[in-house]
Amino acid sequence: MNKAKSVWVFVMALITLSSCTTQNNEQQVSSPDGKITLQFNLDAKGQPAYNVTFDGKLVIKPSTLGFSFENQPAIAENWSIKTIEQLSINENWEMPWGEKRQVLNHYNSLKIGLEETNKPYRKLNLIFKVYNDGLGFRYEFPEQEALDTMYIMEENTEFNLTADYKTFWIPGDWDIYEHLYRTTPLSKINAVQYRSHNDLAQTHIPNNAVNTPVTLVGANGLHLSFHEANLTNYADMTLLVDTVNLTLKSCLVGSENHNYKVVCKTPFVTPWRTIQISENAGGLIESDLIVNLNEPNKIGDVSWFKPMKYVGIWWDMHLGTKTWDYGATQDMNSASGKKPHGRHGSTTAYAKKLIDFAAAHNIGGLLVEGWNTGWENWIGFEDREGVFDFVTPYPDYDLKEVVRYGKEKGVELIMHHETSAATQTYTNQLDTAFRLMESLGIHSVKTGYVGKILPKGEYHHGQYMVNHYHQVLETGAKYKVAINAHEPIKATGKRRTYPNAIAREGLRGQEFNAWASDGGNPPEHLPIVAFTRMLAGPIDFTPGIFNLKLDPYKKDNQVNTTLCHQLALYVVINSPIQMAADLIEYYQGHPAFKFIEDVAVNWEQTRVLNGEVGDFVCIARQERNSENWFVGGITDENERSLELKFDFLPEGKTYTATLYKDAEDAHWDTNPQAYKIETLTIDSKSSLPITLAPGGGFAISLIAL
Repeated sequence: MNKAKSVWVFVMALITLSSCTTQNNEQQVSSPDGKITLQFNLDAKGQPAYNVTFDGKLVIKPSTLGFSFENQPAIAENWSIKTIEQLSINENWEMPWGEKRQVLNHYNSLKIGLEETNKPYRKLNLIFKVYNDGLGFRYEFPEQEALDTMYIMEENTEFNLTADYKTFWIPGDWDIYEHLYRTTPLSKINAVQYRSHNDLAQTHIPNNAVNTPVTLVGANGLHLSFHEANLTNYADMTLLVDTVNLTLKSCLVGSENHNYKVVCKTPFVTPWRTIQISENAGGLIESDLIVNLNEPNKIGDVSWFKPMKYVGIWWDMHLGTKTWDYGATQDMNSASGKKPHGRHGSTTAYAKKLIDFAAAHNIGGLLVEGWNTGWENWIGFEDREGVFDFVTPYPDYDLKEVVRYGKEKGVELIMHHETSAATQTYTNQLDTAFRLMESLGIHSVKTGYVGKILPKGEYHHGQYMVNHYHQVLETGAKYKVAINAHEPIKATGKRRTYPNAIAREGLRGQEFNAWASDGGNPPEHLPIVAFTRMLAGPIDFTPGIFNLKLDPYKKDNQVNTTLCHQLALYVVINSPIQMAADLIEYYQGHPAFKFIEDVAVNWEQTRVLNGEVGDFVCIARQERNSENWFVGGITDENERSLELKFDFLPEGKTYTATLYKDAEDAHWDTNPQAYKIETLTIDSKSSLPITLAPGGGFAISLIAL
């Protein structure tokens, strides 16, 4: 691994009560480039607080830090500084897969050791790390006699803003992230109005709060995004919105089974609270803050996982042409006790047909949903424990034969485990199910958690489920299984520590276009997602729908983009697994499918060429272990003309560029499939005017000559 020069600087100071001064109560740390400064202080009552400036201007006003507990006094006032540590790090680390190979980890940190000025003299450390692209801070509770087991009622972390930022947000739902993003001033956020939603399997929005990442854009062009990093053994943090004082405040996801939201024993550290800061929208996407705040790789070599494109038995079910279940009526003469209804999707024959297609078109994987027993009995049942069996196929699906045939053709099977949110059933079968996968050489699984969590009273984003998702990740590492989680806990950069965390859903996905009652995802959806949800980590969005009107399957639904917008998503949306999601008959013989065949999924480096949150974005990515580049751009409902410069290419190198662009009369609603393909010769001095249709996009493959 290449590693830049590392610089370590320690400054230690011991401050006693007798020598405590106002000056000692104020400490600061700045980013390596000096633009971002975080100042920490104890106020007149001894309460910890901080503020943040960017280019000398206040961005976060003085904001207090603390906790409320069930079993002891709050952490608020009456604290003193006992120790101060400063540290500088400048190093590189290598992503085994991802949006870039080399990641710069360059920051200055400040660690403040605090102690109460009265009994029981509890101790608390606050750790701040400031990078050129933002900052993170966390609470650290050292082992101590005065503090053992903590029952945290609430974490009281404030972010006091200086202006009424334009905000891109989803509600602070404790159970699901599958909401459309809203765009309002901070002062106009009203999350509770979305408590009822016909298209969600579960939802719980108790407060006027937002989920993270939440992205804010100031009138002066400053871009902020609030999130968290390394969410481990804790509860998801939503952010309460004070629309009058323009303040965001932490609000942890709780449980109906107890009053507290988190239980933990010292020593203990919280997740990092993160603020990404950029002078432009593209800087948010290029930021490495979230992954840098996680620990290095703990599981070692992950070369057994291969980034790939995949096809699947999936979209068929959303269109209604096939089903997940095998048969719902009893037939005691059949071995399974089920009489097949003839519409089951996951058959050996269909799987082999898709494997043949994948092998012929540079697609490395096949996802099969509905392969295992239990699908007849899970929807609508209150008690879903014991319904699914994660090792037993339906009679018309020969798991071992599909795996064998796939290996013969060079196509890897992607396993599917829909848990129906019955966590105990899945926990009990984890080792058995993953051991089966290991024995068959299957190295990735898509997990699902549709429905209300069992045990009752728990939520998808509470501490109980955070720990469950982590257990699945660790068990996957044990059996060399990579996890693509749907209905997940949000991404917080743990892919650095556990690089078998390859992707997750955690947003309103493509399937909503097939059946949502509100018309599906609007054209602005993904130009917002790129600057919000994607900041957290890779997304399994399932792009590549060519039959955009869903004709003849769904007369009241459609995909609200152009075809070239769908192509561009293979570059714009970051993921080491990308699905060619449509039925294969819409790809066969289609000239535009060549881009899906060619496009990479694993990258040497990434450049955001231009973009504005919610409007448009253009991204260029270099294929790993190759000189080839791919470029994608998407826009919202507005037509947009761009001048694309290729100065990101190496000087002196020439490329054959294949451009897939919207036709002059293309439109996401009236003419979504209209496109053109052009071939050009491009080098670093080239520029290219491109017009994106309403809801449109473009995609370019740049093949080195």
